[in-house]
Amino acid sequence: MSTLIQPHAGIGSAGKTRTGSSAPDSGSDLQSSARRARTRSIIWVWVGRAAVAVFVIGGWQLFTELKWIDPFFYGQPSQIWDSLVTLFTKGTAFGSIWDQLWVTVQEALFGFLFGSIAGVIAGILLGSNRYLSNVFSPYIKIANSIPRIVLGSIFIVAFGLGIFPKILLAGVLVFFAVFFNAFQGVREVDQGLVANVRVLGASPLQVARHVTIPSAMTWIIASLHTAFGFAIIGALVAEVLGAQKGIGLIISQSQGRFDPNTVFACMVIMAVFTLGAEYLITLLEKSVLKWRPPVRSEAQSI
Repeated sequence: MSTLIQPHAGIGSAGKTRTGSSAPDSGSDLQSSARRARTRSIIWVWVGRAAVAVFVIGGWQLFTELKWIDPFFYGQPSQIWDSLVTLFTKGTAFGSIWDQLWVTVQEALFGFLFGSIAGVIAGILLGSNRYLSNVFSPYIKIANSIPRIVLGSIFIVAFGLGIFPKILLAGVLVFFAVFFNAFQGVREVDQGLVANVRVLGASPLQVARHVTIPSAMTWIIASLHTAFGFAIIGALVAEVLGAQKGIGLIISQSQGRFDPNTVFACMVIMAVFTLGAEYLITLLEKSVLKWRPPVRSEAQSI
């Protein structure tokens, strides 16, 4: 009897050993497979992006070479590259391209900062207080309906050609982009949660700090991506209307000389800067909202 039982016990123990060792192996295999699949996905995304760039730029160059598109009006990628090289090696009529870029960057960054802060504060206040919302609602709608280029002209007439009117125009564009998102984000806060916190004795400041603002932060951070683009637009438009330095001034002068290649070169410079700022805003979003479980679009993003 004992000799018959022992082999069965050995087989059982061996089976457990094999089973126990196969589970980690299968888990590691799944993780490796998932990593390989994600790597392939990233590679194919970058291949697709490169293909789009080659198709657009190559087609643009080809059409201008064949004279299907007049390069006098629409520029040419090779000439745009030459303009970029000239800007960074020989500078501009107003000084180094780095000085012009720094002026525009200052205007956009200060406008973005002031407009975002004002938009967040106003959005939270009006979103939390229905009386203030009803009082200021028509005035905000009137201000938002004013064409921004008109505001830019007014600011330049009032404050001159310095950096201040550019910051103002950039700040106005950013303000409305952030304000409406902050306002709606506060309105979307669970009122049952707010009521429960108030029952527990929380002050209005504590409610805003621990419930309202964190709940609306997703909306606020999402608006920053669009708002920074508006800051760049505001700074450039104000510089085109009147400036002593800046990328917008180069664009305005190039337009007067019928030089589309330099105009496109300036657009490329600002696009690169905007992409860098967009990357930093994405890092900020991940840091501030790290408590939030990723949604499907974020989980699949590159």
